[in-house]
Amino acid sequence: MKKTAIILGASGLTGSILLDKLINDERYETIKLISRSRIDNISNKVKQYIGDLLDLEQFRANFTADEVYCCIGTTTKKTPDKTLYKQIDYGIPVSAAKLSKENNIPTFLVISAMGANANSSLFYNKIKGVMERDVIQQNVNNTYILRPSLIGGHRDETRILEKIGLLVFKVIQPLFIGPLKKYKITEAEDIAEAMIQLANNTSHAEVIITSTEIKKIANNK
Repeated sequence: MKKTAIILGASGLTGSILLDKLINDERYETIKLISRSRIDNISNKVKQYIGDLLDLEQFRANFTADEVYCCIGTTTKKTPDKTLYKQIDYGIPVSAAKLSKENNIPTFLVISAMGANANSSLFYNKIKGVMERDVIQQNVNNTYILRPSLIGGHRDETRILEKIGLLVFKVIQPLFIGPLKKYKITEAEDIAEAMIQLANNTSHAEVIITSTEIKKIANNK
């Protein structure tokens, strides 16, 4: 029986790659996008639900699927207000995990970040850590939290500082050996592929998927 997937954040770098992969994956009959704006010229496999992601409850009736892929994330440049930042990076994933549990969706995957720590003194790391903790507490049967390092890939938007950072990281990649391997750039392509592999192989024991594991899982398709 073919499956249905929900994607939150399909217009972002990783989410858009994930969407393309699921459209071309014969295991999936329906892909539901829950987002703020509509994507034009899309496959007829895709159903779009438009509204405010900060109020996911409005989508409850349509929040049914076999898997939920949460690719939501903002930046301090885009969202300097810390209250709104928390509503996005913490509130949306936790609300999505809660709805997944209540609607008996068996698999939930979310992108977090390396360094996530609920006890961190750093705002970004703390928000990600608390999000992870509260997502896990929803007890969705198959929960996977992916912790990439700096995410690589082509973005349509201009993010100069991030582009500079990626260029520097690419130059020094050969130095990242042994324990430093986890700091290598994590390609968005690998994150999307790893998410699909995890969703279709729920025997994977780990809940937290490190940047190194993301690459291994993606290459094991």
